[in-house]
Amino acid sequence: MIKLTDEMRQHVDSALASRYPCILATSSKIGEPGVGFRGSVMIFDDDHVAFWERGRRGQMEQMEENPKVAVIFRNHELGLGWRFYGEATIHGEGDPLREQIWERVVPAEQERDPEKQGWGVLIRVDVVRDVNAPVLQTRD
Repeated sequence: MIKLTDEMRQHVDSALASRYPCILATSSKIGEPGVGFRGSVMIFDDDHVAFWERGRRGQMEQMEENPKVAVIFRNHELGLGWRFYGEATIHGEGDPLREQIWERVVPAEQERDPEKQGWGVLIRVDVVRDVNAPVLQTRD
């Protein structure tokens, strides 16, 4: 069972402010990797991670081709971190989930998209691992 914790929420939701933004890992349908920092990552609910995607190319295209993704959070000063593996869905204009994600995006990231042209990305988490690899949670 996946149940993202309050500790995860506290650290992931404040990752950008703490200067430890999350990393998104994607792969195209032919296996070409994509890796990038995301400052808007949040624990959306008990079993979803979400973020605001501003770019249309690169990782966005990869998520459309292959929705299997990973998000990594690591704060080396505190000695903690997690890897969240799951399946991403992209929510565009007119989708209520896009609006819900936008409303929870940290102001520093909202300022980078003042015209709100991005997309909300919701990841159904299937596996949570400690940053050192042990599995902490899996979806039933």
